Amino acid sequence: MLNKYARGFFTAVFTPLATWLLRHRVTPDMVTIAGTLGVMIGGLVFYPLGQLFWGTIFITLFIFSDVIDGIMARQQQRKGSWGGFLDSTLDRFADGALFAGVAIWFFTGGGNDAIGIAAILCLVVGMLVSYIRAKAESLGFTANVGIAERAERLVSLLVATGLVGLGVPEVLLLAVLILLTLASCVTIGQRMYTVRKQARMNNPA
Repeated sequence: MLNKYARGFFTAVFTPLATWLLRHRVTPDMVTIAGTLGVMIGGLVFYPLGQLFWGTIFITLFIFSDVIDGIMARQQQRKGSWGGFLDSTLDRFADGALFAGVAIWFFTGGGNDAIGIAAILCLVVGMLVSYIRAKAESLGFTANVGIAERAERLVSLLVATGLVGLGVPEVLLLAVLILLTLASCVTIGQRMYTVRKQARMNNPA
């Protein structure tokens, strides 16, 4: 949902930067890898140390690489599938680092097992959301529907985590993670139903 309404805005914002990077011989793959490494450092270094606010700021500096590399690829008119494969694969590393980092902190120094458990559950169902779409597309179906796609999950996690780092009660983060888990489960159902309808249309009983 966020992808649909925000991509146009961020494309306009980051197009000058993408153009500048291409002019200086930076490739989309370089941006993808650098962005993923930055997000993983924020998630697996800052968060486990309890630096929730500054970790979120650090991660935010890199999270938009996912938009920038796409703009660069379009400007280069790249039509191969490698870029999309690399981007999708590294997205899973980034997502894992973020939710794992939150879980590690709250299982240890943060002392809130409920948030740790909720973060792990959110990570698992989030991975399933992404897997279902990838598997559907590999079989010739489309499954880009749902109320909790990757953008929604990441924005919600980063905002809530950053606010808790500023002193907002931890119950906010717990509530957000629970809602994300439930929304991801709904998205799983939506995507499975969508693929099922397409399969029936292709092979009516």
